Amino acid sequence: MEPQLDIINRDLGNDPEALIRWALEQGDRPICTTNFRPFEAVILHMVARQRPDIPVVWMDHGYNTAATYRFADDLAKRLGLNLITYLPKRSRAHREAVDGLVPGIEDPRHAAFTEEVKLEPFNRALREMAPDVWFTALRAEDTPERARMQAVSRNADGLLKVAPLLHWTSRDLYRYLQAHDLPNEFDYFDPTKVEEKRECGLHLQH
Repeated sequence: MEPQLDIINRDLGNDPEALIRWALEQGDRPICTTNFRPFEAVILHMVARQRPDIPVVWMDHGYNTAATYRFADDLAKRLGLNLITYLPKRSRAHREAVDGLVPGIEDPRHAAFTEEVKLEPFNRALREMAPDVWFTALRAEDTPERARMQAVSRNADGLLKVAPLLHWTSRDLYRYLQAHDLPNEFDYFDPTKVEEKRECGLHLQH
């Protein structure tokens, strides 16, 4: 960890809005990723309020619930998001016609499925958009791996990764939603994770 980032994590790691403000001053091409899972309105509202035109990148794997798609459309309209959607190179219908339904997490084909529907679209987004700052809604209580992460880090490619809500609890998020009259949606499913406390691999790679 860079000495400066150690200081930022210490001083701003528990102040999401101050951390966002600092991070936006560190680069010219910030992005915010989303999957429109529960409580995503918090990070999107926080970031867009400070940078309304920030590209909000969604890797839509094609397996979201109907409620998630409706929520995504409603929230993007409500917040005026600059939403940019990245899709797998094959449609869900094409993939299922050739390879069948989603493989279970114990199936050796699951890694290839995750690569196709989530990791490849994200890596493509990074290549095409070339961001220098990446905002994510990662939280320490999500998975054991995330509990060991820092609110600010820099990956091997120099990308500044910022998780303003890393130390927030579900109660903190709920209170923010209430305070700002923001919607939420719990009907959500990620076929690359399946289990709530399991990593899909995206944040382990980046």
